[in-house]
Amino acid sequence: MNVATAAPAATTLKELLDSGWESKTVKQEMRDNFTRMLASGEELFPGIVGYDDTVIPEINLALLAGHDLLFLGEKGQAKSRIMRMLTRFLDEWIPYIDHPDLAVHEDPLKPVTSLGRRLVTEHDPEDINIAWWHRRDRYSERLSPGTKFADIIGEIDPAKLTGGVSMSAEEALSFGLIPRMHRGIFAMNELPELDDLVQVGLFNILEERDVQIRGYPIRFDLDIVILFSANPSTYNRSGKVIPQLKDRIGTIVQTHYPTERDQGVDILQQEVGEDLQGEYPVQVPYFMFQLIEEITEQARKSKYIDQASGVSARFSLANFRTMVASARQRGILHGEKPAVPRISDLGHLYSSSLGKLELDLMGTHQMSERQVLDAVVAKAIEVIFAEYVEEHGLAEIAEIFRGGVRVEVGDLLPSADYADRLKNVPPAWDLAFEVNAGDSDAARASCVEFVLAGLYSMDRISRAQRHGKIEYEI
Repeated sequence: MNVATAAPAATTLKELLDSGWESKTVKQEMRDNFTRMLASGEELFPGIVGYDDTVIPEINLALLAGHDLLFLGEKGQAKSRIMRMLTRFLDEWIPYIDHPDLAVHEDPLKPVTSLGRRLVTEHDPEDINIAWWHRRDRYSERLSPGTKFADIIGEIDPAKLTGGVSMSAEEALSFGLIPRMHRGIFAMNELPELDDLVQVGLFNILEERDVQIRGYPIRFDLDIVILFSANPSTYNRSGKVIPQLKDRIGTIVQTHYPTERDQGVDILQQEVGEDLQGEYPVQVPYFMFQLIEEITEQARKSKYIDQASGVSARFSLANFRTMVASARQRGILHGEKPAVPRISDLGHLYSSSLGKLELDLMGTHQMSERQVLDAVVAKAIEVIFAEYVEEHGLAEIAEIFRGGVRVEVGDLLPSADYADRLKNVPPAWDLAFEVNAGDSDAARASCVEFVLAGLYSMDRISRAQRHGKIEYEI
């Protein structure tokens, strides 16, 4: 989001009235700003990849319709990111009555609390102070597990009751998150995990925009946009979300994982661009981007992994950063700038992958998580290499090994060692270097490992592993 501009100059209600400022509801704000941005051709959801024809059109219609939204999808599908991004459709600044006893950001022209109304009716506009609320602060979210009614809606304050305040007045309340976000956006993650009592309180707010606590209705005309997120496997399970709450959610937006590998690669490149710079830069061949994303895609297809839980985009990101860290470590040790990731760097993915995959206990046949990951990585290498073989004809390089060539590789071996090992190898190896732009030793070493691992995946050569190093031979 752009850097905030200075707040408007008005500091009293009189100055605000003189400025011509007009009051709007949150949904009117969002609709007006969205309409202006849509008409001008402005990018609506910068950085969101792969949703142009599916998710974004549904969000657009919900904003125009003035709906509260539920984002329904598996983990790692940018649900929270999109919800936070909706603040960009709010006005940059809105005014509120600046008074220490007000628990909410009152609209100076349409106050909803009894104290706010008294201030406006009993005082001269010149004596009512105004402050400004930036849109970045008008968003709040909560994760459902462990959330209590008092946390998000509120509770009766006994101290106020003993002071003579009526239980049916909002002054008796200690406000929760939702009332405090009056004139803002509130997001509830993992909706099905909410306690039934909290769900009942939420559907009353969605329908009537008032608050009921312990059976006492507090007439409090909330102006708020409420967002939810949920996993389909729990949201659609009978009894997890009460029907009345489902009925009051205006729009359900179904999210999904990238439908094409290139979209996943685009997301990776977007998220890790600056990570590759610095004193010890890392240059990543495109086939290594493809491999990391293909590992995630294979995990999403694996019969050994519980697909109901999903395989998050964070799985790709964590693995990519581990691979880059391994390459950078090698660059630091051997003075290679830039360092270039290799297949052997993928040997460290256990640290960033284990715990992120939920195994299907009915389908694993006692396979460990490490064994499942090994199978997923091996399949990913096979798929990506097959595509390059088709394009570059790399399979003929396997014939070299019939002459007894052995090549040792490893994540800590200097790149120059690969050049030494290949000095007497026939010119056919030049084909391998067509898969990666760059003629440095580090780039060529990455290509060598990719071709060797690919040939092994096609059963064209054999492999032996010991002491952290791998040796390929016929």
